[in-house]
Amino acid sequence: MQSKKDPKKLVLALAGGVGGAKLAHGLSLVKDPCDLVIVVNTGDDFTHLGFHISPDLDSVIYKFAGINDPIRGWGIENETWNFMDALSRIGGETWFNIGDRDLATHVERTQRLAEGQTLSEVTQELCRSYKISQNIVPMSDHRIGTIVDTEEGDFFFQDYFVKLSCKPVFTGVHFKGMEHAAPALGFTDSLSNPALAAVIICPSNPFISIEPILSLPGIKNTLEKLRVPVVAVSPIIGNKSIKGPAAKMLAEIGLPVSPLGIVKFYEKKIDGIVIDQFDAHLEQDIVKEGIEVLVTKTLMSSFNDEKLLAENTLNLANKIRKKG
Repeated sequence: MQSKKDPKKLVLALAGGVGGAKLAHGLSLVKDPCDLVIVVNTGDDFTHLGFHISPDLDSVIYKFAGINDPIRGWGIENETWNFMDALSRIGGETWFNIGDRDLATHVERTQRLAEGQTLSEVTQELCRSYKISQNIVPMSDHRIGTIVDTEEGDFFFQDYFVKLSCKPVFTGVHFKGMEHAAPALGFTDSLSNPALAAVIICPSNPFISIEPILSLPGIKNTLEKLRVPVVAVSPIIGNKSIKGPAAKMLAEIGLPVSPLGIVKFYEKKIDGIVIDQFDAHLEQDIVKEGIEVLVTKTLMSSFNDEKLLAENTLNLANKIRKKG
């Protein structure tokens, strides 16, 4: 770990979805709250039943609040569904499930946004209500929509993911509103902070959780110029994604369904990658791509797993930074 005299101690984590929330939480177990900023994908945000819903932000917030549902991977543990049952009885839209306790978050967020607060301000208030001390930041305060390109047409992410169960053949993504968007202030402040020591790309879907963050105006160029390591943790273990359609997406655009495919997708945007022991045989192939590799256990089934992976990821970042 870093020396106490090391002025560079801020870690910026880019996250989305369940895997991203887990590693971000692991980082919080080894970093002081003032030394960690978690930037969360909001390309999945959409309006449903009149509510502004931020699925990835909520996954991270609920994880940090200790109320997330570990079985479903989304929403709140011990949830009830009276609202959805009542909605179904009167013929309402029920394709997207909203639990009773989860509904309160959407109502409060929507109300605050309507009153003129930014998404960053609303997120801070929600974190304060849940007694979360870590700095959780939406990637942007502007509305951005992830559009999934398929052989059957283009679909908003939630339609592709929930309504269509990811069945159409994936060909790429683009982002509605990105040209008019800007990174949230908490994001840009972190990138320009002289104490920044590393950028960690959590084991989130690279297409729909990380690419929206990287596609914000100026971000890719800033990351290329940063003199700090950018380290990714592979969301692929043994040719499979732990959760979600990442493996399917890699296969359908012709990239290897492996950590090597993740490296090829990120191209030269990363300096290092953490891969699972199951994929140790790929280490030399990845090194040939000019990327530092750490082989360790990456499957997170407990808080201890999250903490250990966070420590190992930071160790790789520190090793790269010391090499210059």
